[in-house]
Amino acid sequence: MIKTLGLLVLLLIVGVLVVAAFRPDSFRVERHQRIQAPPATVYGLIQDLHQFNRWNPWLRKEPTAKGEYSGPAAGVGARYAWEGKELGQGSMEITALKPAEEVRLRLDFIQPFEAHNQAIFQIRPQPDGSTELSWAMEGPSPYLSKLMGLVFNMDRMVGNDFEQGLKHLQQLAETP
Repeated sequence: MIKTLGLLVLLLIVGVLVVAAFRPDSFRVERHQRIQAPPATVYGLIQDLHQFNRWNPWLRKEPTAKGEYSGPAAGVGARYAWEGKELGQGSMEITALKPAEEVRLRLDFIQPFEAHNQAIFQIRPQPDGSTELSWAMEGPSPYLSKLMGLVFNMDRMVGNDFEQGLKHLQQLAETP
């Protein structure tokens, strides 16, 4: 009986490990928001990391986190590093811009886990004068991430924060 139970547990563990191995090698989380403001206004709240941090959903969760800006004040090379009890440790740096169209950032997470991802903001003018903004994060899914993905839903976890951040950005952009 104990042997059979041990064999079943072993088969279950092996099964979980095999299922994780066949999960996708990368991930992408994306959310959209319509904002009643011109693209240039929305762009200004993203390409300047000081402005970005006015609506950053994670800093709103832990406003006492330590942060340090480096590089230029805005645009390519602008960098922000953070460290907090809840947020862990990491940095973001603007790596590419298309004025009033797109902003790309490199995200380097150090703690509580190491990860290197990319954030992409795409800004699209709409015929009514508003802006359609998409915020995506993508990156590789190493085996440990695939295994964790069996329990934690990355899209739901990060997506909820994206939705909150986009709503705060919308409020800032639409306020005269």
